[in-house]
Amino acid sequence: MTQSNNRLLDEIAKLLTDAAGAAQGVQREAATLFKAQGERIVREMDLVSREEFEAVKAMAQKAREENDALSARIAALGSRLRDAPTE
Repeated sequence: MTQSNNRLLDEIAKLLTDAAGAAQGVQREAATLFKAQGERIVREMDLVSREEFEAVKAMAQKAREENDALSARIAALGSRLRDAPTE
């Protein structure tokens, strides 16, 4: 009877080991599927990369600075026109 109990326990242990391996395989497949779906969703959203965002941000900052400089120049010219003697 002892030998049959050991054989039964060995079979149960083997079955549980196989089940754990199968569960890990399913987990890996699910993770791969979710990652692929996430990447597909992000691609379809037509998002910009960090580099593109930073480039446009720098361009906007430069345009803002140029706009401020031109506004100051226009204000100075307007002031000169107001202060100019009329003939």
